[in-house]
Amino acid sequence: MDFSTRYDVEAPIEFVWTQAANFTVLERQALRRGADVERKDNLATPGVGAEWDIRFQFRSKDREVNAKITTFDAPNRYTVISTSGSIDGVCVVDLVALSPKRTRLTVTLDLTAKSLGSRLMLQSLKMAKSGLNKRFEDRVASMASDIQDRYRATQGGA
Repeated sequence: MDFSTRYDVEAPIEFVWTQAANFTVLERQALRRGADVERKDNLATPGVGAEWDIRFQFRSKDREVNAKITTFDAPNRYTVISTSGSIDGVCVVDLVALSPKRTRLTVTLDLTAKSLGSRLMLQSLKMAKSGLNKRFEDRVASMASDIQDRYRATQGGA
């Protein structure tokens, strides 16, 4: 099951990269949404090998996911591979400079099932894909809008 969206941000690619790859902020956002996030590596800066164990509830069941950065090509792209008991995911965050002060942010998420039960769960999610896709797009748009607002604030509100 694939999700993909893009958003053009009115900020330079370097600024967008530092914000989109700020995993401390992303960890706090997950915590605010009720997830338990534990950092598994001891890297001083984000990069390949950064790893988290994440626990959360979905459909009234406790879920555990291990997420690990497998590619980190600043300021262009990073890939996070996530594994759980029954579903694997690949999330790619891609940045392209459209101009000196405009960046295209593209986020894709591909989920694959590892068991019959998880295939059934993904199949049921496909029935609600339009709603899930809208939520995915809204979340990425919110992130991009926050990045854009932070950039404007650094420019004195310009």
